[in-house]
Amino acid sequence: MLGGCGGRLTTKLYTDRACHFAHHPDPDGLPHECRRRSRGVASADHLYVKSAAAAWLRGRGEQARFDFTRPGGAPVGSVVDIQFQGRGLRVHLDGAVAPVWDDGSEPVLGVSVPVDRDTLIERWYVHRIRLDSEGTARRVKIGTEAFARPTEWFDLGQCAMMERGLSTPAVERIIQSHRTPPPSRWSPGKAKKVPAPDARAQGLLRQLVYARRIESVVMVAQVCGEIADLTGVSPEMQVQLEAAVRNARVWLEGQAEVRRKLFARLEEAVAERRAGRVRRLLIRVNAAASHDRTEAEGAIVARASDYFDALDCDTRQAVEAEAATERAAAEAAGRVRTLLKGLRRHDAYAHELRDQVKELLQAATLAGDHVTAGQARDVALWKERFASSRSLPPYPLYSRVARRYWIARSCPRCHAEQGKDCVLVEGTDAGKIRKHPHDERLQPILDERKAKQKQTPRAWRVYEVTCPDCGKGYNSPCQSPAGPHRSRVELAKEYSRLGKLPPKR
Repeated sequence: MLGGCGGRLTTKLYTDRACHFAHHPDPDGLPHECRRRSRGVASADHLYVKSAAAAWLRGRGEQARFDFTRPGGAPVGSVVDIQFQGRGLRVHLDGAVAPVWDDGSEPVLGVSVPVDRDTLIERWYVHRIRLDSEGTARRVKIGTEAFARPTEWFDLGQCAMMERGLSTPAVERIIQSHRTPPPSRWSPGKAKKVPAPDARAQGLLRQLVYARRIESVVMVAQVCGEIADLTGVSPEMQVQLEAAVRNARVWLEGQAEVRRKLFARLEEAVAERRAGRVRRLLIRVNAAASHDRTEAEGAIVARASDYFDALDCDTRQAVEAEAATERAAAEAAGRVRTLLKGLRRHDAYAHELRDQVKELLQAATLAGDHVTAGQARDVALWKERFASSRSLPPYPLYSRVARRYWIARSCPRCHAEQGKDCVLVEGTDAGKIRKHPHDERLQPILDERKAKQKQTPRAWRVYEVTCPDCGKGYNSPCQSPAGPHRSRVELAKEYSRLGKLPPKR
């Protein structure tokens, strides 16, 4: 039953009132007290998680024990514990129970459960779970979130249980990227020996730069505190430290203002009952401002979570559809970046680029506002090139002109001299030799060939000549079983040699 408490039900059929379900009595014979408190589309997600996980493990030949635990009196369905073969997963479908990272069961977090940057950096990745509505059912998706990476989502069948825990295709890539050693750097000689306090100060400055780069407020504040406690540094290093801390303090003040505006926007979205905006801001708040929340900030998040959890089925489905559209737009924007990166190696449209350019235009349309201004200019340029290519012949020009002809000419596009190959004039590889010459170098050769063909009359056909032997005229066969008379063939050749124009009929 949607949103049920997990207890066993029986049907109660009536002829004088509405039929309904009812709980079986408890073992002591007393009526069962239902713990169901919510009736939204997500209120039965814990049951869908149990069903999907059981089917997934059954396909792997494993059995599991499921428990809808209630730590600290949390609502039923907030946490789903899955235990099998000495290992376990704890699924947090909402933020009612804070995840514990080193407690024997690996946390899997719902999309509304916050996780801070420092946890992502320390653990490399965390797993997420979401349930998408499909008709009257809910499909489980497992996501892998890592720092500075978008969350990648997978079907449960693409996941596996490894020695390190739950694994997805994204986990393998993340672990590989962390294990790849950095490129070695050549050193011209021994490093200059510096005093221990100055060496420590240099390390803290590097940490501060890194913390600023990853926008970790917690790490910046921590490093500033360590710098303040550092003593014994040289006067020159002290000046650098003070300047770095001053800049960091200014940055922290700016981040505090950004945080204040973020919570204000979330509170405003809840007041205006804008479900889609609440969802987006909740995700941002949980990702960027989950640490050191004030009582007022915690109250704002609680109201937003309660509002979102209480949405009716239709509204939640509409929000999920909007979220799916946003994810598709973000993925399309990533595809635009990839395609443009490849196309920047080319300075003109070519037939072999047709599929890439078409995909670029389609992805840019789907990405919408996710495309930056610079990317939009590049897309417009390739759109113009693609439109102008429709007047080109359905074959590449370089296939019609041999190298010995075009190499003897200079190129008006890249100004390559005679005997030199064409080079790229735009893009990231500008100056490198092109695989094929520019069309501007080839087109004059083809135009000259066409002009020459127009000036030279075509050869006479045999049946365009009146036969001297049998007298048959234009387009009439000779009265000979062996074909045209020899004299008629020779006369057609003579007319062609003399350059006489064939008749126009």
